Amino acid sequence: MARIPIDSTKVGNKKTFTVVLDAGHGGRDSGKYIAKTAEKDIALKVVKLLGKQLESHSHIKVVYTRTTDTFLELYQRADIANNAKADLFVSVHCNAAAATSAKGNETWVLGIHRNADNLEVVQRENSVILLEEDYKEKYVGFNPNDPSSFATNLMIQEEYLDNSIDMGSKVQEKFEKDLKRKNRGVKQAGFAVLRLSYMPSVLIETGFLTNTEERTYLKSEAGQKKVANAIYDAVLEYQKNQDINLFQVAALDTSSPAIAPAGNNARYRVQISAGSNKLPAESYNFHKLPEISRDQEGGIYRYFTGNFSSLQDAINLKAQAVSKGYTSAFIVVYENGQRRRL
Repeated sequence: MARIPIDSTKVGNKKTFTVVLDAGHGGRDSGKYIAKTAEKDIALKVVKLLGKQLESHSHIKVVYTRTTDTFLELYQRADIANNAKADLFVSVHCNAAAATSAKGNETWVLGIHRNADNLEVVQRENSVILLEEDYKEKYVGFNPNDPSSFATNLMIQEEYLDNSIDMGSKVQEKFEKDLKRKNRGVKQAGFAVLRLSYMPSVLIETGFLTNTEERTYLKSEAGQKKVANAIYDAVLEYQKNQDINLFQVAALDTSSPAIAPAGNNARYRVQISAGSNKLPAESYNFHKLPEISRDQEGGIYRYFTGNFSSLQDAINLKAQAVSKGYTSAFIVVYENGQRRRL
């Protein structure tokens, strides 16, 4: 199977991968402040540790929204990412809850909140808008207390959603396996900073400052290093996956086992959509594409068409899906109980 690169802007043998790291809050906006612990300080320390690790790779360019205790408006953070033409935007935060027993981490991607818990988190993170001058003019049509007011922006950013979910899933996996933290899942809600960033974007809630054990961990140098390392590993895995997908299938050549994507027992499907809406897995909901199936990961649903033993059949169906408007469709492989992106 021959592969043709579709982007030749490279450093050495790898494409330059630009990551924007956003330490949440800052300056007069402390974020959550619990037991003399400010969210803004922990976020900045984690981001600096993370950035230092990523900067050790020559093919990764790191851009920071802030490196000191300064106040930035949300649109400024997004502008930095957009102007850098970033491949990934990572915003780091800490969580809080009325129940001090709440624990674990969660990663958010752009979407419309679906329940009261989501709304509480998004209102808290968006509340910084109210500290900004002329915020009504800067965020026309956006109500920080009702993120569903920007539903039209979701259509513009739909092409980035699956990659955002992919990155979020990797973050959650690393926190759970490497740090033994409770996995609260990948979730969708209307965060303004994600709404304004036009690239795959995630907002990571690293733990609860209202939980004494997690607050102590996040305040410690050792804890901050482990958190930064978990995010670092997730970024590298995500970036590696993106490198693979910088290539498109040009022709089927099964005579080259070195580049065969899967074994003889593999099944191929075409992913056509992902999001928080649970739809019946029926052809009529997806422009009459055949054999629709649905997988769930936390509150995120992925929708697929087809189920083939032949890669060529999947390639043909992907082309059909693209022609029907699913321009970000891609092939996934199911093998040995695992799903991976081709």
